[in-house]
Formats: sequence, C-alpha cells, structure tokens
Amino acid sequence: MKRLEGKVAIVTGGATGIGEAICKKFAAEGAKIVVAGLPDDPVDEVVNEISKLGGAAVAFKGNVGEFKTAKDCVAQAVKEYGKLDILINNAGVFVETNELTDYSEESYFYMIENNITTTFMMSKAALPELQKTKGNIVAAGSEAGVLGIPQNVAYGGTKAFIIAFIKGLAAEQAAYGVRCNIVGPGPIDTAWTHKETGPMNGKMEKLNMQATLMGRRGTPEEVANVYLFLASDEASYVTGALYMVDGGITIAKGPAGDQADKSFKSEPEGDIKLQHEFEGHTSIH
Repeated sequence: MKRLEGKVAIVTGGATGIGEAICKKFAAEGAKIVVAGLPDDPVDEVVNEISKLGGAAVAFKGNVGEFKTAKDCVAQAVKEYGKLDILINNAGVFVETNELTDYSEESYFYMIENNITTTFMMSKAALPELQKTKGNIVAAGSEAGVLGIPQNVAYGGTKAFIIAFIKGLAAEQAAYGVRCNIVGPGPIDTAWTHKETGPMNGKMEKLNMQATLMGRRGTPEEVANVYLFLASDEASYVTGALYMVDGGITIAKGPAGDQADKSFKSEPEGDIKLQHEFEGHTSIH
C-alpha cells in the first residue's frame, strides 16, 4: 500500500522548487493533491505532469494570504475530493539579501505577507476540516529561522515565526487529534541559492557550500522525502517537531564542507522528474 493512499493534501507554493517536488512525491504515494500557487506560477503544468503519471491533482490559483482565498482553497479540496487530511504550508518568498540598514521596507512587507500570513491564514482555514479527519500540518521553516545569518535577518525572522507558530499550534491542536510539524531546509538546489537566479551573491553561494557538512546543496526531492514522512501515518507519534534537512549546516563550524567525503558531494538522482526546480519568487517584481 502506498504511504498516502486515500489521503487528500493541499500544497501551497506547490508549482515550483520544493513545492513541486512535494506535490509529485505525494501523488506518487497515492495522495490526491490540490496544487496551490499564485496566478503566474506554473500550477497547471504541474497538475498536468502529475496526471500524465497517473496521479490525481487539481489546480488552485490565488493569494492564500487572504483569508477568503485560503477558505476557497480548502473548499476546493473538499468539493473535489470530499475531505482534507494534510496541509503543507510551503508557500514562501526570498527576495532580498541586505544588511538591515539597507533592507527595503517593500521586501520586508512582501515577505511578511507571503511567508507568515499565508501560513497563518491557510492553517486557520484548514483546521476545521483537519479536525474532522485527524489530519496534520507540515510547514516550511528554514536554517535561517534557527541560525543568525547576516543579511538574512528579515527572512530568518519570518521563518522563526513559523517555527514558533507551528509548535504552539501542535500544543493547541493535540486536543483535536491534529499533528503539526516543521521541516527546516538548508541550502537547496533551487533558484533561491544560485546567484544567477536568486538574491544571493557569489560569496554567499560559496559560503553556503563550505558551511554544509556534505559540501553541497540538497535536492528538492530530499526535502520532499521528509515532508512525506511527517505527513504520513509513519509519523503518528511526531508533533511539534522541527526536522532539519540541511546537510548538517546548523551544527557545522567553519568550512566543514571542504572536508566532506566525495560520496556526500554528489546529489542523488531521485525518483521524480522536476520541471520547475529553478522557478519561484526571488524578486518582488
């Protein structure tokens, strides 16, 4: 039996990067997926790609940072599939690196809306249905929410909020049989961690690799594998937990990645084919 057979999941930010990998991984394990994204995200493409492989998925487009839209997203899951078992709060943006004195207010408010508010609104909208199914929430934290990272204080602050928010929600929702957990990615091989496609400069990119015990970026599928575990019944005794998927960056000291065994430095091939790994919101405009 597949690990998510009979389950219904909403994945926000589901069309690009880690979100795409989560959608495809969950669908391959039997879940029915609502792929949620902003109107300009390749949501339809991901739905079609899942369908071609025999999976079940529908598209939802809109800003789930607005409560009405978040409720509409949940309503679509229930209308299409009859229930909701899993909410993946993956939506988020990473649009600027700068010291705080130079950090734009525009980027700050944009990240608050897309990182924090989306998680709050979707959780609020989904809980009535998750309480019925004794379901669970898994949200996107980050190494930046645990470590102090120069020129990333705003982004790290949004992720620290999510970690505290989900831990509090786990304590609150245990009374209703709902589990809540966080995945904390380190540097992952998406648009966000390449100087050509994201806000990091070359120095930051190099330091990320040096500071990671495995000496490389993780793959979106490696992160999706941990989401799969936490969302499945295999994690039935896990709630309020933060699972770091960071190649050891949060425990490393100095340029540890330079010493990594060469077997660690090669990305695994994985089982799913990604088309939108290097898309996603890395700027406001």
